[in-house]
Amino acid sequence: MRWIAVFVGGGLGSLMRYLIGGWVQGAAGAAFPWGTLAVNVTGCFAIGSLATWLTERSAGTPELRLFLLVGVLGGYTTFSTFGLETWRLLESAEWWRAGANALGSVAAGLAGVVAGVALARSLP
Repeated sequence: MRWIAVFVGGGLGSLMRYLIGGWVQGAAGAAFPWGTLAVNVTGCFAIGSLATWLTERSAGTPELRLFLLVGVLGGYTTFSTFGLETWRLLESAEWWRAGANALGSVAAGLAGVVAGVALARSLP
């Protein structure tokens, strides 16, 4: 049952990302990726508030938590999980780990994109 919650939530989150990101980008009409920025920021706000509410108040079932946090928000933007995990490290005074996670994720993510582009362009 739990995998169904993640599966359905992921589909809804992906659809929300498509609709909200596209709407924001269309409204902004600029070369800057405003749609992605809006989705990332709203996703971070949502995971911060939902994860805190669900865990600190023991609200909802494990399936509801999976549906919302892993499914919906995972489909909406995994950047929210990155933000929450970095915040938890900061909250635990794990400054170096938080910094390494933030800088490492961005640097390694960009390196992954560069490597993927290079690979794709090298193929016949």
